[in-house]
Amino acid sequence: MAVYGIYGNSMAMMSKALDFLWEKESVISNNLANVETPGYKSQYVTFEEEFQNRLRAASADPSGAAVRDAVADSTYRVHTSSGETARADGNNVNADAELMELTRTSLQYQYLLRSVSSDISRLNTVITGQ
Repeated sequence: MAVYGIYGNSMAMMSKALDFLWEKESVISNNLANVETPGYKSQYVTFEEEFQNRLRAASADPSGAAVRDAVADSTYRVHTSSGETARADGNNVNADAELMELTRTSLQYQYLLRSVSSDISRLNTVITGQ
């Protein structure tokens, strides 16, 4: 569901980014849970490049409707890694790399939540005058 109105496209963009980060954390956690599963191939999530390309293409529309549509139509994609594995059992999960990425993703998610909370708090202050 898209969120527009007084926030313009920013709240909808933040909502999409939060969805992506949530899915990314889920995929990384699944990779870590399968670190000892023979033959398991790690997965990863993409979003940023598609999102940027859609926004860049839509920015030429002065009405802003194309940007709204680009935000609404953007989605993340989950891919299975086809890279080589150094392990004899065929598993290609690198637990150290996954843990580092999980930490980074968690920090990004927390930062974005604080940003959304701050925007809502400022709006509340404007509305209530307190």
